[in-house]
Amino acid sequence: MEKNNVAISVSNLSKQYRLGEVGTGTISHDLNRWWHRIRGKEDPYLRVGETNARESKGESNYVWSLKDINFDVKEGEVIGIIGRNGAGKSTLLKVLSKITAPTTGLIRANGRIASLLEVGTGFHPEMTGRENIFMNGTIMGMSRYEVSSKLDEIVAFAGVERYLDTPVKRYSSGMKVRLGFAIAAHLEPEILIVDEVLAVGDAEFQNKAIGKMKEVSSSGGRTVLFVSHNMAAVKNLCTSAIVMDQGRVVYSGTVDKGISYYLKSSIQKSNDLLIDRRGMDVSDRFLIKAIELSDGLNEGVSCAQNGSKLVVSVSYFSPKQIDEVYFRLQITSSDGGVLFTLNNLHTDALFQILEGEGLVKCLIPDLPLFAGKYNISVLCAQRFSGVLDEVRDAKELVVIDGNFFGTGKVPSVKQGVLLRHNWYKPEIVTSFGL
Repeated sequence: MEKNNVAISVSNLSKQYRLGEVGTGTISHDLNRWWHRIRGKEDPYLRVGETNARESKGESNYVWSLKDINFDVKEGEVIGIIGRNGAGKSTLLKVLSKITAPTTGLIRANGRIASLLEVGTGFHPEMTGRENIFMNGTIMGMSRYEVSSKLDEIVAFAGVERYLDTPVKRYSSGMKVRLGFAIAAHLEPEILIVDEVLAVGDAEFQNKAIGKMKEVSSSGGRTVLFVSHNMAAVKNLCTSAIVMDQGRVVYSGTVDKGISYYLKSSIQKSNDLLIDRRGMDVSDRFLIKAIELSDGLNEGVSCAQNGSKLVVSVSYFSPKQIDEVYFRLQITSSDGGVLFTLNNLHTDALFQILEGEGLVKCLIPDLPLFAGKYNISVLCAQRFSGVLDEVRDAKELVVIDGNFFGTGKVPSVKQGVLLRHNWYKPEIVTSFGL
């Protein structure tokens, strides 16, 4: 890659933290570091420490929040940074924004950076919205005249005209986010960094913000780094993607492949609630053994996007030959409400012969669930002989937002199910019927 069109270059970047401490650590550690440094030796604490894995308790008090990060971002590129909570995404953005310093490594940025990382970032609570706009512009090196020329656009985009001369401490979190994003996007930085903070805003503002980021990258040639758990927004906005896990970059490339990698990895491990029955005596009874999830390509997934294909596989053991068998899957919300039922009896697809170890699969071609956590209950029965086995809440299903309607827009209401539909205006209306 030619370096003259690189907006950000990150080389061997690492960030280490000491657990349970504020600052750099104890006096003894600081003295030890100083003694090594004046002798030209390596910092002794950089060779200890562990990756920032939340699932396991390490033995060291030092963890690497970021470890050996390397990537380049081209000018005008919109790059999505995805990964589970604790993967190091926000730490990376804080280092790139110069809010915190790296432990090792080098960052080269070609241009001014504006960042929106947390609600209220860069605001003085006692100052008014107007005063904060001018203060942020000054920090970015802009003259008062330059900020004044953008003031009306910023206020109109944020929708805070009525409260412009009110102290920011009285703003709601949504108002702070709208104003913060408007400032960052309209003061013409060469590099715009936006964290998941946009999720605080309503759906209308999120779509408006994504549209603005598209505009500044395509027409203004500015670079955008965007962190989000909303895969629809990432797919709609970004031109490339980085996937992070435990402080490392585990994938860098196209958006589609990045999202696929994220879904197939252990980033969002779903919890298998099915009772472990491997030690049970199965010589004389039918047994549901396990449930697994996969995508349309038979690749195992730990969570699923709405609007995508999902295959639910149920493994079983039958001690004898049985016929006219049906399986029922019930998808329930976190409060136990049944959202929909899948049953091969209803589709006239009864299994005629089951015996021994086996597997049946159910394909959901267009997963219609909002982002969230759901439970899958499974039942197996013979048509005229009753229930063979049943396990309630056998599997947890984690769903993340996808591009369900193909528009990149995500409904603001997060309950019920998603349905594909078409709106049209008939040429002649003769009645209320269609």
